[in-house]
Amino acid sequence: MNIPNFLSLLRILLVPVIVIFLIQGSFGKALITFAIAGITDALDGSLARLMNSQTVLGSYLDPIADKLLLTASFVTLSILGIIPSWLTVIVISRDFIILLGIAILSLIGVSYEIKPAVVGKLTTALQILTILLALSFQAFPHNLSYIWMRILFWLTALLTVASGLTYITRGIKIYNTDAAQDTKK
Repeated sequence: MNIPNFLSLLRILLVPVIVIFLIQGSFGKALITFAIAGITDALDGSLARLMNSQTVLGSYLDPIADKLLLTASFVTLSILGIIPSWLTVIVISRDFIILLGIAILSLIGVSYEIKPAVVGKLTTALQILTILLALSFQAFPHNLSYIWMRILFWLTALLTVASGLTYITRGIKIYNTDAAQDTKK
């Protein structure tokens, strides 16, 4: 177990803590815990590259931790009426489609390498920012207009869809390349 993988595991362990804080209405505690989880997300990949300790386990653990953190947060905040349910559906649908694509490629025996796209990383960052700001709006009194949150919701939705389309396109290319190689054999 290396430090980056430990940070991914820590992020997974923080997910139920965040959900409990949200259910209890302890938005300040949820915000701090979510921020810590977000920091572990930024650190694990950077440390893995810096320390040259990238592992196969880490390549699976990091996105799993991200998906658990984001899915649990979006679903809980949506149930509480803090984030619109349509945004939660878009976020979860994208992740489901990506996982379905990976499962299909694996089932039909197509080899592939899991590499996040730049748009995927930006999407994750924007989704994290969306949750952080939604929690901040709940945790601290403010005079800001809710219009900024609506704009952020729409930007998050658009980038999430764009990233989903990017991964679908990648999956189709991987499949087509594999199919073309099979016909040449």
